[in-house]
Amino acid sequence: MSDKDIERLINYLSKLPGLGPRSARRATLHLLKRRENIMEPLILAMQTAADNVKPCNVCGNLDSINPCKICVNRERDQSIICVVEDVSDLWALERTHSFKGYYHVLGGLLSALDGIGPDDLNIERLVTRAASPEAKEIILAMSATVDGQTTAHFVVDCLNSYNVKITRLAHGVPVGGELDYLDDGTLSAALKSRSSL
Repeated sequence: MSDKDIERLINYLSKLPGLGPRSARRATLHLLKRRENIMEPLILAMQTAADNVKPCNVCGNLDSINPCKICVNRERDQSIICVVEDVSDLWALERTHSFKGYYHVLGGLLSALDGIGPDDLNIERLVTRAASPEAKEIILAMSATVDGQTTAHFVVDCLNSYNVKITRLAHGVPVGGELDYLDDGTLSAALKSRSSL
């Protein structure tokens, strides 16, 4: 392997989230030193994923079957759809084992600065799903950013004419959070989202 090949590998690894050039160099060295145990199985796993993993044609989740395992699971609550920005948000909610309904992945957030409009998101399919008789509640689980709230308001406008309850995740103090360390926006959201005991 020439220096050019090593630099190319470092360059590609540095494009991954959380890996800068220095971390990519360390990862490259680790892979090269452990070809049989890590690098070759990783190459095979990446090729298999590239060949088999596709977006679900119902919700937008990533899976090797289509519709995905969540969408074909009839033990889940068909009346609730949780709308998330990205697949990583779906995975985060699934890790909690708290949500037993279905999901809908928008594939991003509306952003005038980034040139992302309604046609760039998976909103039309959400409207179709909300119109089905099974749908009773749509939970908006977007981030508490300007783009997240703009997207949530747009989705609400799109769903207003359908007979579904629209809710959103509560925003505020995290479990174990100390008030002194929280930012003003989080504290304001916590006060507005307060509930009875």
